[in-house]
Amino acid sequence: MWLLRARSTTVYRGGNARTLKQEFAAYGLPDAMFYVVGALKITAGVVLLAGVFVALPVEVAAGIVAALMIGSIGMHVKVKDPVSKSVPAVLMLVMCVSFILLRMRDGAMLS
Repeated sequence: MWLLRARSTTVYRGGNARTLKQEFAAYGLPDAMFYVVGALKITAGVVLLAGVFVALPVEVAAGIVAALMIGSIGMHVKVKDPVSKSVPAVLMLVMCVSFILLRMRDGAMLS
């Protein structure tokens, strides 16, 4: 999303935003937050992908993404968006939490 669709309009954008940057403005967040969240999401995504090939702290990356998704859901609630706009964040949150729980179950934490 951050690299491919940041300037694209989707039905999931918060408020009446047409771009990702406008979405952050709709939530009342400062411009700097757009760049902080973007850096966290891109870095966590790279760690998750690279973790397929190299031993990296993928649970930490999944935890960061999960925390960001909780924040995203909170922002949708803040601007009184319909629940449907939160679906991508909810699905990503479920995937990240499931990943972490599966890694814990398999005893593969922080490998």
